[in-house]
Amino acid sequence: MNMKLIYAMILGFVLDLIFGDPHGLIHPVQIIGWFINKIKRGLQGLIYGCSYEEALSKGLPRKEKAELLAGYFLTTVIVMGTFMVIWGLLILADMIHPMLAFALETFFIYQIMATKSLKRESMKVYHRLKEGDLEGARKEISYLVGRDTMDLDESEIAKADVETIAENTADGVIAPLFFIALGGAPLGFAYKAVNTLDSMVAYRNEELIHIGHASARLDDICNFIPARIAAVLMIIASALLGYDARGAVRIFRRDRFNHLSPNSAQTEAVAAGALNIMLGGTHMYFGKPVVKPTIGDDIRPVEYEDIRKTNRLLYVSAFLMLALGCGITALMGFLAGRMIL
Repeated sequence: MNMKLIYAMILGFVLDLIFGDPHGLIHPVQIIGWFINKIKRGLQGLIYGCSYEEALSKGLPRKEKAELLAGYFLTTVIVMGTFMVIWGLLILADMIHPMLAFALETFFIYQIMATKSLKRESMKVYHRLKEGDLEGARKEISYLVGRDTMDLDESEIAKADVETIAENTADGVIAPLFFIALGGAPLGFAYKAVNTLDSMVAYRNEELIHIGHASARLDDICNFIPARIAAVLMIIASALLGYDARGAVRIFRRDRFNHLSPNSAQTEAVAAGALNIMLGGTHMYFGKPVVKPTIGDDIRPVEYEDIRKTNRLLYVSAFLMLALGCGITALMGFLAGRMIL
């Protein structure tokens, strides 16, 4: 079983590098997102007897405890439901034929991975900047970040793109492989469900601050170990690529907690140190400045070539994690065999 998972992990990883997310096909994460939205709205309706927007317009009193409980229910149903559906499909496939289960798990792992898609989307910004198309670059980066982008200059756009690649190296590549190595496609998809919840409801705005609390906390917990593994792998990758590995270590040790999230700055600090640039700082969100700590030293302005360099860090780190993930799976199989004996 463990060798099959290793083979499925390798094949799924390679398929992602070749094809990325195929356009025109419904991705399982979109289905998860649909259920999150429907259940969230249904829970808000149960709490207030109407939609959240109507409750707000009517001036109904806020039911914070009910929203918190609803958030825990939403998180449990989505994460456990996702795990059980994927697990059940694999069990059913295995009853038909073991090779069908192997092919299905390989496909699921391919769907979980996001290495090529992250590079492809981030490089759209790179090409716009390289062509001198500042407006086009602002539009492309707006699809990747939550901050206001219409007034960003070239360096700020490049910085936002580098931050996106560095952060998503952890939660889009390293963390999925980590959970796949531990529990195959079911656990990998359960993690993607956590990640999707975090991206949809874990915001500190008026509507979601309570109902998204559980999702935000669970995302922090699930990413705690993978974010730190990702940082170490990126340090190794920076050395292999001839970047400033010592700078990566120094800035990682100094600035790895310079973020509202306990995990996001882990990989951003490594990227900033490896490239001798400064990330983070104050950004505009919905017309209002949000003050954030800086990460790294302001040795030079961030340039569009830093986007390409960060993507190289992404790819080398991904291959290192694949090797580590295969090792974790093999070790678990060995330990399980010893326990049975």
